[in-house]
Amino acid sequence: MENTLIRTQYGEVQGIRQDGAVIWRGIPYAEPPVGDLRFQPPRPPQPWQEPRDATQFGPVCEQPDSELEMSFPAHVRPVKSEDCLYLNIWASDSSTPNRPVMVWIHGGAFVTGAGSLPFYDGTSFAVNGDMVIVTINYRLGPLGFLDLSSYGMPDSANLGLQDQIAALNWVRSNIAAFGGDPDRITVFGESAGAMSVASLLAMPAAKGLFRAAIMQSGASQVLPPSTAHGVTEAMIRLLGGQPGDASVLMEASAQQLLQAASRLHESSEAGLLTMPFQPVLHAQTLPVEPVRAIRDGAAKGIALMLGTNQDEGRMFINRPEHMMNKEMAGQRIEAMTGQKVALLLERYPETVEGQAQMLTDLFFWRASVQYAEAQLAHAPVWMYRFDWSQLGHEFFGTATHATEIPFVFNNIAMLERSGVKLDEQTVNLAKQMQRAWITFAHTATPTTLEIPWTDYNKNDRTTMIFDRQIELAHDPDGEKRLALIGE
Repeated sequence: MENTLIRTQYGEVQGIRQDGAVIWRGIPYAEPPVGDLRFQPPRPPQPWQEPRDATQFGPVCEQPDSELEMSFPAHVRPVKSEDCLYLNIWASDSSTPNRPVMVWIHGGAFVTGAGSLPFYDGTSFAVNGDMVIVTINYRLGPLGFLDLSSYGMPDSANLGLQDQIAALNWVRSNIAAFGGDPDRITVFGESAGAMSVASLLAMPAAKGLFRAAIMQSGASQVLPPSTAHGVTEAMIRLLGGQPGDASVLMEASAQQLLQAASRLHESSEAGLLTMPFQPVLHAQTLPVEPVRAIRDGAAKGIALMLGTNQDEGRMFINRPEHMMNKEMAGQRIEAMTGQKVALLLERYPETVEGQAQMLTDLFFWRASVQYAEAQLAHAPVWMYRFDWSQLGHEFFGTATHATEIPFVFNNIAMLERSGVKLDEQTVNLAKQMQRAWITFAHTATPTTLEIPWTDYNKNDRTTMIFDRQIELAHDPDGEKRLALIGE
C-alpha cells in the first residue's frame, strides 16, 4: 500500500509499516458503551477531525483477571475498560486491489479475551495471503451477555453479538479504503468466537455481512430466555438490588459487576451452568436456536468450514480433582448443550481421560457435526480435525482446546517460548493450515499445499486431519457418530 494514512467514514487513521504489512490498531467502530450507553446496543462512533493515531491497541473489554495479561509482552500489559469497542487491521503491503478480508472473533467463554492478543497477530496472514485481516473486541461477561430485554430495555440482549455485527458493518463500509473487498469477507473464530459465528449465521441483522464462515472448536450454544432471566435476577440480588429492578446494574462499577459475576459463577445461584454469560434466544436479535435456523436455511449460500481438536476436553479436565460423578456430569453437559445426554455417558469411563473425552465428544465434536450437517443442504461445508501434539509437553502434550490457533495464524515462533520444539513437520503443518484458511478466504474453497480437500457430505463425511502428516479421512469415528447423533 502506498499510504498508511487512510480516510474512513468517521475520520483519518494513521497506521504503521511493520514486517511487510501495514497495520492500524485501536480503531473505534462504535461509540464507547459507557455511562447511559452501558447495556445499550452499539452506536456508530463520533467523527473526529484530526488524523487519529492508530499505532497502539485500544483497551481490552472489562474482564476478570486471567492468564490474558501473561500473553502480552511485559511492556504492553493491556488496559481494561468499558470503553473497548475497537478493531485492528493488518493489510499486505502490496498494490493488489480488492483483497479478501478475514474478520477474527476471539474466544474466552464470553468472559475473557481480546483481539489484540499476540497469538492473533495478523501479519503472517496478511503477508502470506495478500489479504486484509481484522481482529475485534466485543463486550464480555455481564456487560455483553446479560439479557435486560424484559427490564424496560427491549433491545438489550446479546449486546456482545450486536457489537460484532456493528464491527462487521464498519468493515463492510470502510475496508475498501484499506485494500479489502467488502464482498469477500470471511468471519472466523474459536471457542466462544466460533459460537459467536454460529449465532451470527442465524441472526437476521448479520445477513449479507460476510460470504463465508469458519468455526474452530465451537458451534450452536444459547440460553433459553427463562434461564437468562434467572441469571439477570441473580446478578441483581448479588448486587443488593430488589427483584425486577435493574437500576443496580447501571449504578454498579465495572469491578462490582465482575465481582458479582464471579460470585454467581461460584455459587448455587447459577445452578449447574458453567457459562451463565452467553447468547440467549431473543425475538429481535436471535429469534431461533442457531442450529435449527441453519437447518431451515438461514445461512443459505454461505460456505462453511468447521472442526474441532482431538483432545478439546483436556484443557478443562486434566486432574482427578476436575472429575465429576456421572449424575453431575450429565447435568452439567445438559445445561451446557440443552440436550439430554445421560444415556450417552455410559460410553465413558470415570477416569480423567474418560471424562475429558466425554467433554470433547459431547460438547465440542457432536455439536460441530450437527451444525455441519444442518448446513449441507444450503451451501458447501468442509470439516477438519486438529490432532497435532508434542509428547510430554505440559500444555501441548495433547491436541487440547485452542492449540490450533498458532498454527492457523502461523505464529508458531511464539510456541518456542513455552518449550515447543519446532521440527520440520510442525513448521510445515502451520504453513499447510494457514494456506487452507487463506484459500478459503480467497475462493470460498479451502485447499492445502499438499492434497486437495474435498467437501463434507453425508455419503463419505470427508474430514481433513491436521497432524504431522496431513490426510483426508472418511467418516472418522463413524461408529461414535452414530451412537452420539443417531444418523
